Amino acid sequence: MGFFDKIKQGLKKTKDSMVKQVETLIHSFTKIDEEFFEELEETLIMSDVGVSTSVKICEKLRAKVKETGETDPNNIKGMIKEIICEMLAGGEELNISTQPSMILVIGVNGVGKTTTIGKLAYDLKSKGKKVILGAADTFRAAAIEQLEIWSDRAGVDIIKHKEGADPAAVVFDTISAGKSRKADVIICDTAGRLHNKKHLMDELAKIGRVIDRELENADKEILLVLDATTGQNAVNQAKQFKEAAGITGIVLTKLDGTARGGIVIAIKEELGLPVKYIGVGEQIDDLQPFDPKAFADALFD
Repeated sequence: MGFFDKIKQGLKKTKDSMVKQVETLIHSFTKIDEEFFEELEETLIMSDVGVSTSVKICEKLRAKVKETGETDPNNIKGMIKEIICEMLAGGEELNISTQPSMILVIGVNGVGKTTTIGKLAYDLKSKGKKVILGAADTFRAAAIEQLEIWSDRAGVDIIKHKEGADPAAVVFDTISAGKSRKADVIICDTAGRLHNKKHLMDELAKIGRVIDRELENADKEILLVLDATTGQNAVNQAKQFKEAAGITGIVLTKLDGTARGGIVIAIKEELGLPVKYIGVGEQIDDLQPFDPKAFADALFD
C-alpha cells in the first residue's frame, strides 16, 4: 500500500464522520448566509476541531467567499480543504541535520510512546540513518523491556540500565554510545507521569541539562506523543506538557481508530505546535511523516 493510501485508509473514520457532516450541511443549503456559517462552525466543533480553531476556519472562509463572490455552498468544500491545508503547514519536517541529532520523546503512559519510538527508529533507519535508542523511562521495567523488543524489530542498538536507575544517566550513556558509534540520530524514551508535574519537570530539566552539555551544537527535537482517540483531552495534555518541556512537535497516534482526526488542526492552531508524525495502523511502517497536503487530500478527496 502506498503512502497516500495508508493516510487515506487511516483517516477513514474521521472522513466518514467530520467530512460527511460538512458535506450534508453543504447540500442542505441553497445559499451561503450567516446561518450556514453558524451551522458549519458547530459541525467543526463537534468534530473535535476545537472552538477557537472552528471560529478561525469560518472567519477565513468568510473572507474567501467575500473575495471570490462565491454564492453556491456546493463550491465551498474545496475552500475549506485549502484553508485547513494552509493552517496545518509549517514545521512538520524533523530538524535532525547534525550528527548526531537528539530526539527526546515524552508523553503519558498508554498513548503508544514506546511503540512510536520503535516505529520512528524503523522509519529513520529505512531512510539511511544510523539510530540508537535510550531506555530512559526507568520508572517501569515493562517500558525498558518493550523498547528492547522494538529495537530488535527496527534493527537498531539500545542503551538501557536497570529499573529505577537515574534517567539522566541513561541519556548520558546513550549520547556517549551514539557519539562513539557515529549514530546519526539518538532517540530517548522518558517516563510519562503527568499527574506529578513537578517531578516530571525536574526530571526533564535534568535530562535537558545533560543533552545541552553533551550535545551543545546538535539539532534537538522534543516530541510529545498524543493519542488521537482522546480528542480534546489530547489538546489539554499538550498544553500541560508544553509548560513542562520545550516541545518542538507532536506525534499523533491511533488516528486510524478514531473519528477525531480534526484534533490535528486544533493542536497546530491552538498550541502552535507542528504535527511531525501520525500513526495510521498497527504495522511497523504505519507511522507516517505528517504531510499537510496529503492529510487534507485524504479527508476531502
